[in-house]
Parts: sequence; structure tokens; C-alpha cells
Amino acid sequence: MLSFARRFAGYVVPLLTALASCGRPDQPTDARRVFRYNQPEALTSLDPAFSNKQANIWAVTQLYNGLVELDSALRPVPSVARRYDVSADGKQYTFRLRPTVRFQDAEVFPAGKGRTVVAADFVYSFRRLLDGATASPGGWIFRGKVLENAAGEPSDTCFVAVNDSTLRIHLREPFIPFLGILAMPYAYVVPREAVQRYGKDFREHPVGTGPFMFKEWDEGNAIIYHRNPNYWKRDAQGQQLPYVDAVQISFIQDRKTEFLTFMQGKLDFLSGIRAGSRDLIMHPDGTVREDFQGKFRLQKAPYLNTEYLGFQLDPANLRGDAASAALRDKRVRQALSYALNKPELLAYFLNNVGVPGHSGFVPSSLPSYSEQLVPGYTYQPLKARQLLQAAGYGPRNPLTLRLGTVAERKEVCEYLQKKWAEIGVRVSIDVNQSAAQQELVDNGRAAFFTKSWLGDYPDAENYLALFYSKNFAPAGPNKTHFKSAAYDQLYERAQLEQNVEKRYALYQQMDRIVVEECPVIPLYYDQVVRLTQNNIRGLTPNPMNQLVLERVRKQ
Repeated sequence: MLSFARRFAGYVVPLLTALASCGRPDQPTDARRVFRYNQPEALTSLDPAFSNKQANIWAVTQLYNGLVELDSALRPVPSVARRYDVSADGKQYTFRLRPTVRFQDAEVFPAGKGRTVVAADFVYSFRRLLDGATASPGGWIFRGKVLENAAGEPSDTCFVAVNDSTLRIHLREPFIPFLGILAMPYAYVVPREAVQRYGKDFREHPVGTGPFMFKEWDEGNAIIYHRNPNYWKRDAQGQQLPYVDAVQISFIQDRKTEFLTFMQGKLDFLSGIRAGSRDLIMHPDGTVREDFQGKFRLQKAPYLNTEYLGFQLDPANLRGDAASAALRDKRVRQALSYALNKPELLAYFLNNVGVPGHSGFVPSSLPSYSEQLVPGYTYQPLKARQLLQAAGYGPRNPLTLRLGTVAERKEVCEYLQKKWAEIGVRVSIDVNQSAAQQELVDNGRAAFFTKSWLGDYPDAENYLALFYSKNFAPAGPNKTHFKSAAYDQLYERAQLEQNVEKRYALYQQMDRIVVEECPVIPLYYDQVVRLTQNNIRGLTPNPMNQLVLERVRKQ
């Protein structure tokens, strides 16, 4: 801890000295104007084209903007685009850009002064995602969605700069969640000049349009951002954003040291609480323990993540496996779900961080979720035994299964194992390395497995796509190889339905099929837990677990 404190002090002093030149005349820069957060997971790039994990996403969100962004209700709203229009057939999106958005000052521009963002910059940024030379993991946001050529690749005319202030995107067919996809960091705008100057080193020389500008990155120790003095956004009172003068990102990997550093006031917020710290901070009912009351603020909010158990339903993948054959009987899958006390699971192991999975696969954080319209499985052990008996299993013919998982879920799996034993089902637990478990599931070689699905964009389609028959893994997200003609028809109708309420009704019909056929058992819908210092204002969690710092104040 002492070594970190020395390193921390070594960064703060030069940071504050450097900030003196960019602070506001009426508000001298000091530690109260530096927002500090920790990133325990590795951060690999500050290039939006590589924003495929939370560490990268949080870091690039402070530096860049896209055409649209998500509001507090996860609805796409204008950002660099001041307005947009969607054609009646849902295939053409037209964006009118703000004339006031400029790239940050950087040496890549003449005289070091940032220039105005134009439509051609978005065309360049989007095509760069699809360019094999970039090797971005984000090309999927456009492939299969935008207009294609005869070879099935995005066409030369799918992104069109009509003029400097007008961008047009052509889709091959309607895709209702497309605006939500455009709010992802992959779709942030980058300047051609910086990418061409730095090449692959653009990862550590970012130039964006966002509220903060890159200053320094000492890999493994700290990243420092300064306030962008030319940022284009203002608050409702006309004050230019952001409010704080700098952001400092540290890289403390040990969670106990991270928490201690937070309690010492050297970090402004923490996201997520590991199992050991959860018990230290929270009672089993989720309230803060007396020792910590008043010392910080704890926030819980819905998270776009469903934790679930999955079944491999494709007989071609697990031929000759008796347990696999048993799991293809819907009654067995339903029995296994009825045997679980999900509220008890959350209280015993997660301090009530999460919502019991008593509906379908769509998490409670999405607006189409409805436990009333999509009722799922509650704890009914008697019904579970009856279903097993109807399927031919009981004391004389016990059912034996194997559940594949990873080390961090072993304790939860042991609880599930106990509940299944109470209805006469013997379940052994296979603990695998994360990569090995992923490979088994993706290739259909795991008959029964634990999994989670973290939403890429805030629309139920992203969850329901896991049960569309054309999305079989490993190429697609349908890990269970679930197949239903009725489901597929509803999914395809929902893709074309532009009326929100009608589309939600289709989503709910699909989710009811998922509940009835039970290719998965939703255990719980996750929640975001954040700890913030008492002097922080304007930092609010949302179901995407975004970190947006442009409106944060330190008092």
C-alpha cells in the first residue's frame, strides 16, 4: 500500500502543476477539481475502434463523441448530430451535424488547432471499423446491417457524406435498434489526420471531440486527461462543460487495496464490489453496515446483464450422451428451474445485488420487461418433482447431470447443486478455465452450463437474438441451438416493426416462448453497484454501466 501511495503522490503533484495553466481564473486548480477513478482490469487502447471491454469503453468515453448518445432512460438522443430522420421504410438514416463541434487541438492539425467535424469524418471512421487492416473487433455493428454489394460486403454507398453537414446511412433492411448501436463507442468519430500520423500508435495518441483531452499515459500506473477548453457542450444555464479540470485513472489491481485507497479519499468512486468486500460493506439484505454508514454513498441500479444456465438442445452436438438426451426433455428443464429459490440465492451469495430471474431472458432494466406479461419460474419444489416423475425420473431412475462452469461461479453452483439434490437430481460440477469453458459452450460440447449475457445495446432484440435459429453458435450468439419456427417468425416481424408498443408486444411473445420451452434458466438480472465519495455530484449509474464525467462536480 505504501508503494502505491508514493506513486500516487508522485503523479498528483506534477498533475496539479500542469493543470495550473488550464484552470479557470476564478477557480484555482487543486485536488478538488480532479476526478479520480481506478481501473483494475487492463486497459489496452484509447482508440474507439478497440472499445470492446469496460476499461477501454470508460476511458474513450471521456475523449470522444458519436452521432447520438443515450439519455438516462437509454433512449438515443442527438449528440454530434443536432437532429436525424429515418425514412418511412426504415432503411435510410439522415443526420444533420452541429456546426460547433471541433476536434481537440492537437499537433496533427495546422498550427495545432482542431478543425470542425464534417460528415466525411464519420464516413472515414465507420469505414475504418470495417477495414481489415484496422483489425477492429467492432465491425459487427455494421456488417449484415448496412447496404451490401454483390459479394455480401458493405457497399461503397452505405455511408454517404451528402455535404459537410449531412451524413446518410443506408441499411439493407430495417433494423430498429440501429440508433442504439450508433451510440456505442465503436461509432465515435476520429480524425483521419491523427490516425494517419500515428498509425497503430493512435491507441496512445487519441484525438477526439469529447469533454477531456489526453495528456499522459504511464502504462500500468496512471492516465491523465485535461479539460477540453473548446468543448462544444453547455449545461442548461449556458455554462460550458465539463465542470472538473482533470481526470486521473489509476491501475490498482488488488481489490482490497483499491477499497482501502477509496476509504482514504484518494479515489472518488468505485464500481462493483467483489464477494469479500460485499460482506464487509453490506448486510445480506443489501443495506450498508453500520460501520460504513455516512462515509460514502452506495448506489444500486439495474444492469443490462442476465446471469443464466443454458442447455445444449442440438442432438447432433452430443450424440450418445444420456444426460444430454434427458435435458432435451422440456419437462426436465422446467423441473430444474422450479427447484431453485432465486431470492434465497441472491440473499445468501450476492447481498441482494440483483433481481430474481422470475421472468424471461430479457433483463428487468429494459423497458419491454414485464414479469406480469412474461411470468417465469418461481420456487416450487413439489411441481419440480411432479415434472421429473412425468419425464420418467425418480428414486428408481435418478437423474444424473454435469454442470460446466468457471471458478468464480463455483460457490453459486454448489448452492444450485444442493437445491437440485432436494428434488432427487444429482448434479456434479465441472470447473474449467474461462477460455476452455467458452470454447465448450460455443462449440456445443457443454450439455449444461453457466453463462451470462451482457447487452451490447439497450434493446431486447440483443437478448432475444440468442434464440433465433439463424444465429447458431459458434458463428452467432445462439449457444443452446434453440429452434422454433413460431419464434423465428416473431423475431423477423419485430425487426420490421417501428411502432414501439407493438414491437414490445412481439418481444414479450417471444420471451414467453423462451419461458415455456426453457432453453435457459435465468438466475437473476444483475445490478450495478457504485460507491461514491460524499462530495461527488452528477455521477449517476445507468443499466449500460457507462461512466460519463462531463457533468460531474466535486464539492
